[in-house]
Order: sequence, then structure tokens, then C-alpha cells
Amino acid sequence: MPVVAARMLAALVLGAVIGFEREWRDKPAGLRTHMLVAAAAALFVIVGQQLGTLHLDADVDKRMDPLRLIEAVTSGVAFLAAGVIFTQGGKVRHLTTGASMWMAGAIGLACGAGQMPVAALATALVVLVMVCVRQLEKWMGTYD
Repeated sequence: MPVVAARMLAALVLGAVIGFEREWRDKPAGLRTHMLVAAAAALFVIVGQQLGTLHLDADVDKRMDPLRLIEAVTSGVAFLAAGVIFTQGGKVRHLTTGASMWMAGAIGLACGAGQMPVAALATALVVLVMVCVRQLEKWMGTYD
């Protein structure tokens, strides 16, 4: 149970880091959304790992396919992210927020799999992109 708690907590914290930036920028999906996306993704992996260890029936060929977990989380988060993306006046809006939600899901998957250093690195890179590239876009005059 301590390992599960550490993985879930890491997903919540790292999701919060991304969500904080979105919240700070007053975007439609913020702190709570990113935390929940990351934690849900972690939980799917943890539950999948635990289900893979159950002894159901000696005659049943059971296999845990981690790619199915990744596909399921990716599809679910993409559905949520699509809900925040829309067009207005011929421009696409909130695409970065949708992408950040997708990254929060991937970070949650990494935490659930026990890859917290990878998840932390990904979180740092996301924040770097969202903060530093914004400044670069403003300097280039391409940010709206």
C-alpha cells in the first residue's frame, strides 16, 4: 500500500504542477482537472498491475497487456481534452490546454508504473515549454 500511495501522490503532485500553470493563465482546464487526469491514469496502471497478479482460474490464459492500459487512458484523456478545444472566429482555442491534459495523462501513466523520475522530467519539460516558449513567442510576435 505505501508504494501505491507514493505513485498516486506523485501523479497528483505532478499533475498539479501542470494544472497550476493552466490555472494561472485562466484556462478552462486547470489545477483540479490536471490532478484528476494524472491520478486517474496512475490508478488505471496500478489496478491493471494488481489484476495481473490475481489467480483467477488455472485453465484461463490471462495476460496483462500494458499497451491496452496506455491506449485506454490515451483515448479517454483525448476525449476530455477535445472538450476544451474549440474554434472561435476562425481560430482554434485551448489546444495547448488539451495537449497539457494529454501530457498529464501520460505523466500519470508513468507514475502508476513506478517511473516517477521519468514523470518528473516530463513535468519539468512541459512547464518549460509552456512558460519559456510563451515568452519566445511573445518576443517573436507570434503569440496571441
